[in-house]
Amino acid sequence: MADNDYDPAGSTQMFRAFVEETPAQQAPGSVSTHGSSRGGNRTGMIAVVAVAVVAVLAAVVWLAVK
Repeated sequence: MADNDYDPAGSTQMFRAFVEETPAQQAPGSVSTHGSSRGGNRTGMIAVVAVAVVAVLAAVVWLAVK
């Protein structure tokens, strides 16, 4: 049964409202989960991707030699 009242733009509007929401103000001296830790997350992701690429290349070379 089809839902005739489905609004495809509704979920887009809710998502945009979620993204545009400003984060709550933090107390001075509290640890932020944003900002400087984002660089650490990006560095970690780059390291994981690099290790995965090296593993795939090693597997291709091993299969080619075998």
